Amino acid sequence: MDDAARARDAAREALADVEPEQLREALDARIGEAAVTPGVLALVTARALDPDVELGDVTDRAAGVQLIYEGLRLTRTVAREEPWVTAPTAADIDADMDILAADVLVSRGFSLLACTDAARPAVDVVRAFGRDQTLRDREGTDAETAVGLDRNLEVDALELAVVAGTTAVGGDPPEELLAYARDLAADCDGEFPPAGRALPETTADRIADISDRAVSATDR
Repeated sequence: MDDAARARDAAREALADVEPEQLREALDARIGEAAVTPGVLALVTARALDPDVELGDVTDRAAGVQLIYEGLRLTRTVAREEPWVTAPTAADIDADMDILAADVLVSRGFSLLACTDAARPAVDVVRAFGRDQTLRDREGTDAETAVGLDRNLEVDALELAVVAGTTAVGGDPPEELLAYARDLAADCDGEFPPAGRALPETTADRIADISDRAVSATDR
């Protein structure tokens, strides 16, 4: 099983007991279509730092990162589209379902990270998202600034992914690794690629190299 399938399956498993059935099916369909770059990066990071890591111990963290990102991404989409204003009344039910789905995704993501060293960074991601969206909606915010504020979510999600992956093997990510996560997000230009090409093939090697340099620097 490849990392994209692992991240997707773990996210779906975390939602398997959601009720009612209609909501669970909507969540499952959304995860099935989602780009899983954040979840994949968590897995790749852990394995790059420790090739012998038991991925079963990391998949919950990967799912947590993925669910938080997907929930916030859905929230951002609904906020931009304002379906209650632009859509016919009959579409209000779909919009309400999206809001409920977003809440469930984020809360389940938190529950998976709650007892890990990625818990506080996860809270920081949600707080940053709230601040960014508040600033975005202020009168006088120009289009370029608004786009940048929206794209902060992808940056924060990949930073959270490397935190989740690094702490899974007993360490903290060096600043260079966080910077690399930000570079990966910038390369995505605000939209993660399909699962089949979630990350560059060189990602694991880059992460291992960054870690090796960080260890060498601390040994001096």
